[in-house]
Amino acid sequence: MRKVLTHFRQALARPLYGLLSSCLLLASSAATAQKLTTYVDPMIGTGGHGHVFLGANVPFGAVQVGPQNIFKGWDWCSGYHYSDSLITGFSHTHLSGTGGSDLGDVLIMPYTGPIKTDKGQQKAPHQGYLSRFSHQKEVAKPGYYAVTLDDYNIRAELTSTARVGFHRYTFPSGQKEAHVIIDLKEGIDDKATDTYIEQVDPQTFVGYRFSKGWAVDQRLYFAIKTSEPVPQFAVYNNAEQLAGKSGKGLAIKGVFSFAKVPRTLQLKVGISPVSTENALANVQAEIPGWDFANVQQQADKDWNKELAKMTIETQDPTARRIFYTAMYHALFAPALFNDANGDYRGTDKQVYPKAPFANYSIFSLWDTYRAEQSFFTLVQPERVNDMMQSMLAIYKEQGKLPIWHLLGNETNTMVGYSAVPALAEAYLKGTPGLDGEQVMTALKAASTRDDEGVNFVKSLGFIPADKESESVAKAMEYAIDDWSIAQVAKKLGKTADYQTYSARAKYYQKYYDPHTRFMRGLTSDGKFQLPFDPIQSIHRQNNYTEGNAWQYTWLVPHDVPGLIKLFGSDAAFTQKLDSLFVVQGSLGESASPDISGLIGMYAHGNEPSHATVYLYPYAGQQWKTAEKVRQVLREMYKDKPDGISGNEDCGQMSAWYILSALGFYPVSPSSGAYVLGSPIIDKATIRLANGKTFVITAKSNGAQNPYIQSVKLNGKPYSNSYLLHKDIVAGGTLELTMGPKPNQNFGTAPANRPRELYE
Repeated sequence: MRKVLTHFRQALARPLYGLLSSCLLLASSAATAQKLTTYVDPMIGTGGHGHVFLGANVPFGAVQVGPQNIFKGWDWCSGYHYSDSLITGFSHTHLSGTGGSDLGDVLIMPYTGPIKTDKGQQKAPHQGYLSRFSHQKEVAKPGYYAVTLDDYNIRAELTSTARVGFHRYTFPSGQKEAHVIIDLKEGIDDKATDTYIEQVDPQTFVGYRFSKGWAVDQRLYFAIKTSEPVPQFAVYNNAEQLAGKSGKGLAIKGVFSFAKVPRTLQLKVGISPVSTENALANVQAEIPGWDFANVQQQADKDWNKELAKMTIETQDPTARRIFYTAMYHALFAPALFNDANGDYRGTDKQVYPKAPFANYSIFSLWDTYRAEQSFFTLVQPERVNDMMQSMLAIYKEQGKLPIWHLLGNETNTMVGYSAVPALAEAYLKGTPGLDGEQVMTALKAASTRDDEGVNFVKSLGFIPADKESESVAKAMEYAIDDWSIAQVAKKLGKTADYQTYSARAKYYQKYYDPHTRFMRGLTSDGKFQLPFDPIQSIHRQNNYTEGNAWQYTWLVPHDVPGLIKLFGSDAAFTQKLDSLFVVQGSLGESASPDISGLIGMYAHGNEPSHATVYLYPYAGQQWKTAEKVRQVLREMYKDKPDGISGNEDCGQMSAWYILSALGFYPVSPSSGAYVLGSPIIDKATIRLANGKTFVITAKSNGAQNPYIQSVKLNGKPYSNSYLLHKDIVAGGTLELTMGPKPNQNFGTAPANRPRELYE
């Protein structure tokens, strides 16, 4: 900014033409600065265990069109892994950063030479239509992906709108024969159960792909428009050619053939959860013409609009790249699951026409309730209501709130009823359009079921480890969820419910063993289960979910003061917490690969640990949180393909980075409070939906100055080691002065420690 002001002052002393020239230069610089997509590197997280989606999409878009490799296991959950060198085609639905694999619907691949209907094999690629590729010939940026298919010298480019994928293929000159295959058999580790394609006219093709995988009954309809008539169209079921211009079966493939090879061929592929008619209507509504560049530019604008809701200033280009890439990744899911006219298909498989809200799916709630939903309440509040209405609709359709919802399917993946804290947080933060009574009804229904150990919670007050697997993990998550219900009940004036769920929120205390100082499994007789190993307990006793006793002992974000009391004192609590980051030991050969990003036994690569580094301020030692946050930001996030220390999990890993880089984190999201950490960004501006801004400035910031010395909120001294959501959304300024040594007085007094807003 100083350089800009100096430049402007110098311009004032020049002739008018010089001033005009300088003003144009400044305007150009400002425009360039606002093109935040240039800071995004979509390759981050495509290697290692990040599992992120690579391709073309718009924020929260139903279509995520991108390259697909041969599925080779866990690290190919998104369909693509940076280590690969073969592309089988470009499919239109993907998951990003999940630990489970599915989707990859409507795989399309251009190629030259004789007709091939099988993708080929890793060890014999030339037997199929797949192609080799290299990263040197890839281009990836928000809303756009391009690659050269080396075996055919075809340049493939992709862009998209919310419900339509746009392909552009440039074929080499001199080819005698070219083809495009639509392979409905292929997906990402799922099985097609019914597939269909039909040629409607020379430039229009429709069909569907039904499949069974993680989503047990997925139904996707599509429509394809081509930029020029297809001279020859053939339908195959596996390798068997069928008569006519349509076909139905388990492995249907449609092949376009061109004896006169077009220099460029474009395809618009619309998808719908409802019908082929709606898929066609989506194409017409979102991409009526054939201007690929214009669609790409609009996708770029869409991304810039969303990224601009948080703008940052930093001297570290790496931090800037990681920050905006994290924002980009955080806006992939949940994804739209409706048509342009509002129609969608519910979990009950019924069609709900012209819904009054934007319906969403892909809810990885066990992960995202911890921080990503809080991130949305800050920068996507207009979408939060639609997300919550989607959850309430799912509740009506399947009789319970979503657990892990995937395109009209309940996968029941992960423990807890984690839609509860997300829905409670949205309601407690005043999200418009949410009816408190409807919310409370859905929350209570989630917590009064008789499966997944909830029956034991109701009857015994604990979950017996000899009766229910993952008993400790389930119980800890249920306590968090029940605390959220209690806060909603309190706001609604439901005293009996408040007391009931407040009591249930304390059930976690029954698992605390004062002798070992760990959360342990209990047998039916109420005794601690033996034998006990806090490191390898994940596979010896199966009491924990993707973790062990070291990680789960701290999973009490809703009642950290209560957890401290169990330890006996602040000193005992912090001593044990210090040990978490230094203890060493083997997890065992059968340990979950999700236990990654280790610092001692702290596992940043998996979500149960995410709030743990922010617990020190509850014991009056905010400066230790500052140290640990800086370490995690520095060691667990890099600007390279393996730059995410664990599964991205639909945005949660990125949400942790975004909020922590700004300097705070929602330890207990339903509380409406954020615990202060240590910002790595010098200045950040949050542009709120109400037109206000909240500006965070870190003075004297830098790698050598991680400790908060003092804080001012709206210009006044501020002694608390936490920040309230209501203060952020009211607009204003937060000024943190940083230094090289801890100010051990900051946030130390009991009155200045994090407290729960709704107590």
